[in-house]
Amino acid sequence: MSEEIISPPSRTPFISAANRWFKVAHALGLKQRNTLDREVLMEEVSNEAGLTDFGDPWFAKPYDALVDALREEARLNLSGEFVAEMQFRKVLTDRLNAQHWFDRHPEILERALPRPVIVVGPMRSGTTRMHRLLAADHRFQHLRSFETISPVPPQDFERGDEDDERVTTARKIQRMARLANPRTLNIHPTGPYEPEEELGLLVNSFWGMKHEAQWMVPSYGKWCEGEDARPAYRQLARLLKLVSWSQQKSSLKPWILKTPQYMLDLDAVLDTFPDARFVFTHRDPKAVVGSAASLAWNQTIIYSDHADAGAVGREWLRKTEQQIATMRRVRDRIDSSRIIDVHFEEMDRDWQGAMARVYRFLGMDMAPALSGMEDFMTRSRALKRKPHRYSLAEFGLDEGEVTERLSDYVETYGVRVEGRERRSA
Repeated sequence: MSEEIISPPSRTPFISAANRWFKVAHALGLKQRNTLDREVLMEEVSNEAGLTDFGDPWFAKPYDALVDALREEARLNLSGEFVAEMQFRKVLTDRLNAQHWFDRHPEILERALPRPVIVVGPMRSGTTRMHRLLAADHRFQHLRSFETISPVPPQDFERGDEDDERVTTARKIQRMARLANPRTLNIHPTGPYEPEEELGLLVNSFWGMKHEAQWMVPSYGKWCEGEDARPAYRQLARLLKLVSWSQQKSSLKPWILKTPQYMLDLDAVLDTFPDARFVFTHRDPKAVVGSAASLAWNQTIIYSDHADAGAVGREWLRKTEQQIATMRRVRDRIDSSRIIDVHFEEMDRDWQGAMARVYRFLGMDMAPALSGMEDFMTRSRALKRKPHRYSLAEFGLDEGEVTERLSDYVETYGVRVEGRERRSA
């Protein structure tokens, strides 16, 4: 066993250099300071796009809650301010373009979303592996990474066009992410065409944990936990229909869906997809909390010079508790015939056996999908350049406290726990 990790990792020099450049550019008047003012950005992107309809105005509520938290808590550096404005502009532009597509092609919203298979579990509990294995089956539909980054095609997009500018955008963003902190793509390996979760479709409503994993905004997270998420999921469903239509896929093909945000919004998920089937993933909560804190830390340090490892650890312990508590409360609404539970170590030990059990639950033959799944497992090992190493101690957390606070979850679902603290995965 290697020596225990005491301090969390630091970011690369790239961001410090970028911050110095922004400081000089601001001082010389070469660049204005960034703004997140909603009315200003909406007017500017509307003028640029030549469109005025942003769709359901509900998004303004989470937008404003997020901006308040960014101003009061996140302590963004100059690079962080720049990235935040670019992200907000992009989401607003996507909303304009989405509404424009719906207005021009009303048949998009008439498409069905039948019987999706939804992977639900705490962040870092093996949801990505399960999602990507199922996505290897061509009998299902799935979102690709470039589509979660840019779910809305540009106005000049033609269906079947293989030269999609969104792929180029995804590659640029992923190159910048590797420069800013290569550990983020080691923790969650991806590529433009890799199957990816629907976080970007929730970000389209300024909703969800993607923001909390990127910036230290606990008040925004708590605000979301007290709000009705259904408007965000209505928009997610509309965007799924747009993606499927743009892919020229049959609307009869079930979707494979996954994001840990579903743990917090299970009521809204059930109302949006009333005939869904659910694969619940489980993992030792010590690994879940430590890995989630590490993921959030490695993003937060890019955008702020004042990240506090202890605060990150405490927030993701709280967040994990909240995910599990909400899931357990709402799960009772789902008929047991539509639920299967899969454990992380079961997948580690015998992924083919575990997936065979999932396919029996779905009433499908796994044989046609097996070669695609094996290809994914080979590809995932190539994508994951280095193992994800983390510990609870580096985030000021104690194994005993985490185990005690989540002991009821462990007992209820028969989750296997380990005694050692330092982990990979």
